[in-house]
Amino acid sequence: METSIIKIGNSKGLRLSKTILEKYNIKDKVELILEKGRIILMPIRSPRKNWDLAFEKMAKNNDDQLLMNDMFDDENFDEWK
Repeated sequence: METSIIKIGNSKGLRLSKTILEKYNIKDKVELILEKGRIILMPIRSPRKNWDLAFEKMAKNNDDQLLMNDMFDDENFDEWK
């Protein structure tokens, strides 16, 4: 597919059609990958998608315990007053 580079203020950019945006589920941002003479645009995936389910599974397996204490024995909070 051929598309034109357009002027956007002091920069230049690509205009993507509504069809392409919908087909590839592109919302507000894309990932730009520069690779061996190519520029690849990829939709941003939701990196935290389904974390809630993973946390629920961890809780059921009792695997959601702290790896270290959230406070150290020698902490002195007086200096923060």
